[in-house]
Amino acid sequence: MKRIQFIQNSLAVLIMLLALGSCKKVDTIVLPPLEAHFTFRTGGTFEVLTATSVFNVPVGITKVSDQPVTIPFTITSRTGAQAGTHYNVTGNSVTIPAGQSVGSINIAGILAAYSTGRKDTIVITLGGKAGEVQPISTNNTYTLALRGPCFEGDVNLSTFLGTYRNTNEDFGGPYGPYTTTVSAVKQLTATTGEITVTNIFDYGWNPIKFILDWTDPNNRTVTLVQQSGIGNAGTLSATYAGQDISVRAFAGNPGTFSICKQTITLRMQVGVTGLGFFGTLYTVNMAR
Repeated sequence: MKRIQFIQNSLAVLIMLLALGSCKKVDTIVLPPLEAHFTFRTGGTFEVLTATSVFNVPVGITKVSDQPVTIPFTITSRTGAQAGTHYNVTGNSVTIPAGQSVGSINIAGILAAYSTGRKDTIVITLGGKAGEVQPISTNNTYTLALRGPCFEGDVNLSTFLGTYRNTNEDFGGPYGPYTTTVSAVKQLTATTGEITVTNIFDYGWNPIKFILDWTDPNNRTVTLVQQSGIGNAGTLSATYAGQDISVRAFAGNPGTFSICKQTITLRMQVGVTGLGFFGTLYTVNMAR
């Protein structure tokens, strides 16, 4: 009798333990709030290349809604860009349709404002007053740089540095292609600079310095002051072997350059130091 009672008591305890073990705590599911963001991007660059150029700034929400979601935004600019003058934007809010999670703020550039090299930065900020959809605090601003097509007056000399493998020349006859190099640059004024070019003539000459001038972006020039110590004049003619080469600007024939196409045209007069200069124009066309 005791044995049966013991077994009964043990079964009762086991059933209670199993019942307790099967009662798990129900985790509370916390749904994220409906918040806006720039699809976790922070900025971009808008090149206004045509009169119809448009940049789409992406805007997203943290969860899909069964109703259209309207998100307000504001635009500021530390460079003075103004809506209607430098860009156009429709309204001050973006609406994401029901059942979708991503929309865009469409910025239309005004080509005339950027055709002469102007550059701007605008900052788009999501969010409005209380009761409206609020943004995620870590992704509530988007910085957009605006610029126009490449402008020949917007010269950064350092972009000329490097090799020009498609160099061709004419000095009484064509030669090339061969490789020249812009090995150094130096800013002289706001609109002039000096470049040092190596391997001109492709015959062991020393580097030659040239002056670039883009004061008039539509009439860019490349000239040089007279320089000696260029190389062995025997490379020009055996008659002058062992003598030195000089170079100078060829009167009325300056070279030119293009920052956009990355080309440089050098025009000069070559001579033998102490003897005089040849009458033939020496032209070197440098291209990447």
